[in-house]
Amino acid sequence: MSNAPQAPAAGAATAESRLDALLAAIQELRSDLDGQGRREEVQAKAFEQLYQELRQYKDDFIYQSEKPLLLDLLLFYDSLTWFQGALIRKEMSPEVVADSFQYLIDELLEVLYRRDVVMTESREVFDRETQKAIKLVHTADPKADYRVQQVLKRGFVRGGRSLRPEEVVLARFRGEVTEPTTGSGGSDE
Repeated sequence: MSNAPQAPAAGAATAESRLDALLAAIQELRSDLDGQGRREEVQAKAFEQLYQELRQYKDDFIYQSEKPLLLDLLLFYDSLTWFQGALIRKEMSPEVVADSFQYLIDELLEVLYRRDVVMTESREVFDRETQKAIKLVHTADPKADYRVQQVLKRGFVRGGRSLRPEEVVLARFRGEVTEPTTGSGGSDE
């Protein structure tokens, strides 16, 4: 009977050691979770910083790539305001106004040229690749068929790719249809 009192004490010690082991495992899990949470927080901060740096790089890249164009446009604006002031003050004769206006057009074309944008070459005969017919005029002359009668808007290309086709007025032949003659050699009466 001396064995009976020892069995519950041994069972209690085993249960207590199991509880201690379970508490230790829980503590270890809690420690692992806390460590994982800190790692995720550090990782989230690192991603946020990387995102901010990439956004700044993108903004700087766009600014630096647009800056030359914007400076050219500001110079063009200065020329326009000078021209406007001269017109208001009536400082120019009609010939000087025409020359000054042509200068402004040339200046704008120079801005475009520095961006690899050039006018398409005008053609007398309609070309579907570089021209767009906006209006048709009928002609009785068959030699005038598909001939450009007027350029409404000039076309522009950049790097060999069309930005805008040249808009033109196109002549189309509208003659009388004649009956084909038969090979019989007879007279038409």
